[in-house]
Amino acid sequence: MEGIRTFAKLLVDALRDLAPIILVIVFFQELILQQPFPNLTETIAGLFFVVVGLALFIQGLEMGLFPIGETLAQAFARKGSLVALLGFAFCLGFGTTVAEPALIAVTAEAATVAAQGQVIPDEVGAKESYADGLRFTVAFSVGAALVLGVFRILKGWPIQYFIIGGYVVVVALTFFAPKEIVGIAYDSGGVTTSTITVPLVTALGVGLANSIKGRNPMIDGFGLIAFASLMPIIFVLIYGMVTA
Repeated sequence: MEGIRTFAKLLVDALRDLAPIILVIVFFQELILQQPFPNLTETIAGLFFVVVGLALFIQGLEMGLFPIGETLAQAFARKGSLVALLGFAFCLGFGTTVAEPALIAVTAEAATVAAQGQVIPDEVGAKESYADGLRFTVAFSVGAALVLGVFRILKGWPIQYFIIGGYVVVVALTFFAPKEIVGIAYDSGGVTTSTITVPLVTALGVGLANSIKGRNPMIDGFGLIAFASLMPIIFVLIYGMVTA
């Protein structure tokens, strides 16, 4: 009975979180466009599945991904091996990003548009190669970002200098990178921080900061997501310059 009440609360919370989106869609569809909803039954069914899926996803994060991320970070910190910890951070960043559905979709779309714009040959092999190149470049960059972020936590360095310096590099590279890659590079920073990457990366930072004496989880534990958003922009801009 307790489990049913807990899940019902999760459904209510998920519906509450989605309410602003639903209200915006209904407002513009009914009052601005003044048109009936197409396939209303399917829309309502789809909304139901979204609410249930969101509730299950949040529950899964709380039960599985957050605890395991923190546990692994604390275990590596206790082990005392810097190489093992940094290697784990890189593999976590690379592995979660290369499997990110949003990244796969964006790189595939980028390859299609590049072929249409005659940037690459309009062939299946060429488009797959272009998409894979972008995808693995972004995944590698997130792995490198987590290595840098973990090292920052270990040393206790202020995060603002890294972020400010990183965006100075981004602005500088933007002037030299091919204009076709600039938009893709900036979007790459957003799609890396999605459903798979964010929970594990956040848990890694918080768990690591919790396990190191003298580190404040609120100050030192967060910020890895910022690195994971910034570094792909730099790497993709460089990738565009190298392959141009």
